[in-house]
Amino acid sequence: MTLDAATSHAWDALGGPPALAERVTYVPAGPVLPARLPVRQLARATVGVCSLAAAELAARRSGGGVPAVRVHEGAVATAFVSERHLRIDGREATTFAPLSGFWRTADGWVRTHANYPHHRARLLTALGLREGADADALAAELAQRPSREVQETAYAAGALAVAAAPPGELPIRTLPLVESRDTAGGAPRPLPPAALPAEGVRVLDLTRVIAGPVATRTLALLGADVLRVDSPHLPEDPDAHTDTGFGKRSTRLDLADPHDRRTFDELLARADVVVTGYRPGALDRFLTDHPGLIVARLGAWGWSGPWAARRGFDSLVQAGTGIALTEAADDGRPGVLPAQALDHGTGYLLAAGVLRALTGRMDTGGGRHLRLSLAGTASWLLHGITPAPPPDGTYAPDPWLTKTPSPYGRLRHALPPLAYDGAPRNWARPPGRWGTDAPAWV
Repeated sequence: MTLDAATSHAWDALGGPPALAERVTYVPAGPVLPARLPVRQLARATVGVCSLAAAELAARRSGGGVPAVRVHEGAVATAFVSERHLRIDGREATTFAPLSGFWRTADGWVRTHANYPHHRARLLTALGLREGADADALAAELAQRPSREVQETAYAAGALAVAAAPPGELPIRTLPLVESRDTAGGAPRPLPPAALPAEGVRVLDLTRVIAGPVATRTLALLGADVLRVDSPHLPEDPDAHTDTGFGKRSTRLDLADPHDRRTFDELLARADVVVTGYRPGALDRFLTDHPGLIVARLGAWGWSGPWAARRGFDSLVQAGTGIALTEAADDGRPGVLPAQALDHGTGYLLAAGVLRALTGRMDTGGGRHLRLSLAGTASWLLHGITPAPPPDGTYAPDPWLTKTPSPYGRLRHALPPLAYDGAPRNWARPPGRWGTDAPAWV
């Protein structure tokens, strides 16, 4: 068996025992996720190490050997575009809004993100456009401005726009894939035998959009009690929640309200894991004095440097790190990866880091602080994986899709791609209505 280099690198970044990486194999499915960059290898490696981390924890809880991991590339390719495969009573889910995309500027290109109403409003305000301005008005305005000016004007206004940069312009080559720091705990915290590796684990999900919710829906698949907590002042897109809400519960708390803050503190006191996509420092005051807590933080642009505090999404990081111009069309228009691979890949890595931390806590009782970023994953894709020709064969997503009734309607959705001997085939519950569950552990 040939050890896959990308899988070995990701597993090492997670602190996994090197010999276990040899247990991961892949079933090829033809030229899936085609791109100039090695997206197929990144995607399968992130799912591979997440499957291995689940298998490792399952083995510790059962007292047996680590199950074999055999990941099908067709399942990975389908899951990495789960939002595109989603159908809600036959209707396609909404992905990008009309004002989100690439636009010509006076000297190049800029990528905007305006999917949420508040982001759209801030973008239009930053550019001096009226509230109801359409795509034509935005295009005309951006065509008159330099891309860097648009980027910095948007940033100052809390809007989202990033200039399409050539590879190497941002200092991301040295960004780590995973940052990890153990914290004090106490006595070992063994987990009893269970049917699923994360059964009985309580996870507070403080994330939005794709990467964080992919991580927490993966933990929910593996048996964790995942409670997503959102502000009542920041509604979620129902299609986005439907795609990533499988297996979880969802509630709303206003941390500025004393009653809701007490409720949050009570949830946190009994939590095993907190997964957060908040900006650096935003939640630090809530997470102190919790020995043994596993805190997994997700960022856009890395955790140091002048961009660390900036907001970002997969599409913007692709633009800012040079991926978009690497994948550019023949006419020079910036391209995109065949999936929001930074989001999905980072999500599976984040879940893998949590699973490995749970395994470690069984021995030490200590917690762990994990930090991952979309830019760190982009750095790995650009500089850390050797491209290889795609395998022969054909790929169709049908074997990796299923239908499930839900409160939102009948869903056609992608099945989870995790695969180890004994892995669950599907989530135990469909996504519930956003924000309607009680703020309590089951």
